[in-house]
Amino acid sequence: MANSASGMAVNDECKLKFLELKAKRTYRFIIYKIDEKSKQVTVENVGEPSLNYEDFTANLPANECRYAVFDFDFFTEENVPKSKIFFIAWSPDTSKVRSKMLYASSKERFKRELDGIQVELQATDPSEIHLDVIKEKEIKE
Repeated sequence: MANSASGMAVNDECKLKFLELKAKRTYRFIIYKIDEKSKQVTVENVGEPSLNYEDFTANLPANECRYAVFDFDFFTEENVPKSKIFFIAWSPDTSKVRSKMLYASSKERFKRELDGIQVELQATDPSEIHLDVIKEKEIKE
């Protein structure tokens, strides 16, 4: 396990699941949470490849912070299929201040453990991770 600047360790399963998503496309998304008791980032939930973006957003808690990665498939203007891996720092306005601070202070170190992230989003309410926002980012980056 690697230690983050905030003192949070990263459970090895976090990296293993991410590698499976990136290399084997075993999952559509992974949701991570900080377990304050064990002081580490852990895998909370994974989504099967058949799931879509709406399934992913439905799995994010309304009032709690999370990290997540989503493998987004799309077609270029030339109709070529592509995908990009999004890292989403979900920090709803309604979550506890302590939780927001903990996730914010651990984010960069955790993100470095996940080699292959192509786009990053910070979101505080559902409108900031709406599918239109994802599509716009996918085109730009």
